[in-house]
Amino acid sequence: MAFPTAVNSQITDAVTQSGVQTLGSAPAVALANLFQSTAHALALAALNATSAQQQMQILHQAATTQGVALLYALPIGDKKYG
Repeated sequence: MAFPTAVNSQITDAVTQSGVQTLGSAPAVALANLFQSTAHALALAALNATSAQQQMQILHQAATTQGVALLYALPIGDKKYG
């Protein structure tokens, strides 16, 4: 307890306990922030992976479509191609 002052001792005890509680909970709050940041980073990594898969699927679909269109454009019955 603090040394005797003109302030009520219950008030000084309440303020002191509040400060101790803040200091005591600081490591838990810091660890919670770390866990939250890690979870967010992992979620963004999963989102980026999904987005990359979608973009690659679009690219493969376009390449396949272009290849099929090229095959359809070949003349049929021409001795030059078979």
